[in-house]
Amino acid sequence: MSAASPMPNSLEIARSVTPRPIIELARELGLRDEEVEQYGPYKAKISLAGITRLEAEAAAKSKRGKYIVVTAITPTPLGEGKTTTNIGLVQGLNRIGHRAAVCIRQPSLGPVFGIKGGAAGGGYSQVIPMEDFNLHLTGDNHAVGAAHNLLAAFVDNSLMHGNPLGIDPLGVVWPRVVDISDRAVRRAIVGLGGRENGYPRETEWQITVASEVMAVLALTSDLQDLRRRLGRMIVATTFDGRRITAEDLKCAGSMTVLLLDAIKPNLLQTLEGGPAFVHCGPFANIAHGNNSVLADRLALATCDIACTEAGFGADMGAEKFFDIKCRQSGLRPDAAVMVATIRALKMHGGVGRIVAGKPLDPALAVENVEAVRKGSANLAAQIENVRVFNVPVVVAVNHFPGDTDAEVAAIREVAMAAGARDVVVSRHFAEGGAGAEDLARAVWSAAEEGAPDFRLLYPDDLPLREKIETIAVRIYGARGVDELPAATRALKLYEDLGFGNLPVCMAKTHLSLSHDPSLKGRPTGFRVPIREVRLSAGAGFVTPLLGEMRTMPGLPSHPAGESIDIDADGNIVGLF
Repeated sequence: MSAASPMPNSLEIARSVTPRPIIELARELGLRDEEVEQYGPYKAKISLAGITRLEAEAAAKSKRGKYIVVTAITPTPLGEGKTTTNIGLVQGLNRIGHRAAVCIRQPSLGPVFGIKGGAAGGGYSQVIPMEDFNLHLTGDNHAVGAAHNLLAAFVDNSLMHGNPLGIDPLGVVWPRVVDISDRAVRRAIVGLGGRENGYPRETEWQITVASEVMAVLALTSDLQDLRRRLGRMIVATTFDGRRITAEDLKCAGSMTVLLLDAIKPNLLQTLEGGPAFVHCGPFANIAHGNNSVLADRLALATCDIACTEAGFGADMGAEKFFDIKCRQSGLRPDAAVMVATIRALKMHGGVGRIVAGKPLDPALAVENVEAVRKGSANLAAQIENVRVFNVPVVVAVNHFPGDTDAEVAAIREVAMAAGARDVVVSRHFAEGGAGAEDLARAVWSAAEEGAPDFRLLYPDDLPLREKIETIAVRIYGARGVDELPAATRALKLYEDLGFGNLPVCMAKTHLSLSHDPSLKGRPTGFRVPIREVRLSAGAGFVTPLLGEMRTMPGLPSHPAGESIDIDADGNIVGLF
């Protein structure tokens, strides 16, 4: 490609590569053919038996891969290329001689047809097959939705047929889900049209990736653990205040059956033929925002280094990675990568406005060192957030055309002062793994140092309210929290029921360190309002809802789905 040639779009790049047969890649990882369940030639599921065998063999050799979490600054609505950086980093690590795997979430169809139009990475740092990755893949998200909605149907069926468990219709807390952004079903009345259509009551729909079933699948350790977790999920209370679980409704077994294939991690590949484990897809603003524990364990047992991604900024996915995922899995990270872009730091510095679906503000393309320096207060806060856990941080500046050396120098100055171990410009989008070799070297060096003094933010026995306030003050920079009466009652109830030792999974906007998306940079002096608190007994956490946060997104004025179509030859177009 000449200097004057325009760069192909991501879909064109993905289609220009002939993927390796997935069985070939699986064999390189040490998997036996009977442990690989192929879905066509280029994607496969890996059996739980294969994971168990490989972990045992690795343990016998005292060998476990380095564990890296890839996180970011507070993003713009466009995102800052965290997935692309993660994939590029892994390609770079493989190029410099370390067997590396990328571990990422499967996209929700909500963002694919809403704002993003795809989430397989971009440019020359992608997971392929790109169309499969972004759409149905191996059907895991559909299985999660089916299992979740089966339980919802069991709840209403019990109410319909004499209500033998004494469920209070006003005490039903189990919603329904759909994997499309659809604000019209955030609140709805079901059971209308007469007795044969059920018991009329108010309910809600959540997006599938916010389902507790998805959270359970991502955090589970094996099939029996999955079955137990599903059985513990609380769906309602009775007229006399007792809890009703999926086990009480005799639905947990059927739900497990629906998830028998979904529990197995998916193996795909990067553009450069390296392993990519794609499994589960919880959002980080309304769920815990991390791919599965099983996929990470598989990567750590088969590779020198595994790079796993935590959604949105370090105040969200990374905090939950440490305090929820690592707490439950027992895995300990060795280093973190903090992705930043100059355009986002300018925005945090008060320059330009970024709106998904609209052309980039011209002010963001003009060198503005002072805006970058000012906006880097957000970067500093996010570095400090990771350093709270005693994990070394490498800052990856995701390069865009027009970025200047002076702007990068300003980022380096602020980042190093905030405690970063290194700052590296990465050109993986335009150059693939070759453009990420410097980043790969820096990350490997940080991983070699490791995090021997890794610590969680709070102990299990801290009261729930104090856990919430600890996150708000130490991670978000708030002065404190203010609970609405419903939240106060819920916290007391959960502690009285014996759930006070659970970690906290905050649900808040991803567009600010605070609960208010309009507060950019590093806001101070604010207090965090807690609207309500929900219990996920199966997943093993409580979820405070901050400010106006909702669990069902809406579509933008011009959804990405408007551009997704098929061409005259039946090929998919419009994904990016």
